[in-house]
Amino acid sequence: MRHFTTGDLNKQVGDVTDAASREPVVLTKHGKPRFVLMSYEHYERMRTGGDPRRAYLASEMPEEHKELVAAETDRLARGEGYDDEP
Repeated sequence: MRHFTTGDLNKQVGDVTDAASREPVVLTKHGKPRFVLMSYEHYERMRTGGDPRRAYLASEMPEEHKELVAAETDRLARGEGYDDEP
């Protein structure tokens, strides 16, 4: 994630907004992160839960994720560790 100062935003608004159109950018003030600037599309994906990195409560986890967790739990319960040969 790129970082810009609030002064950069004032002086180079085109560069900052171009960077924010590709990925969220951090705006710092007095050397500390203060704001995040991102495209509206990225914001909407985050707001509506469309971000694939979203965390779920177990009770709201999608069914395909529950199946993956259950399969891995079963495998580990059988004593098959990560370093075991297949």
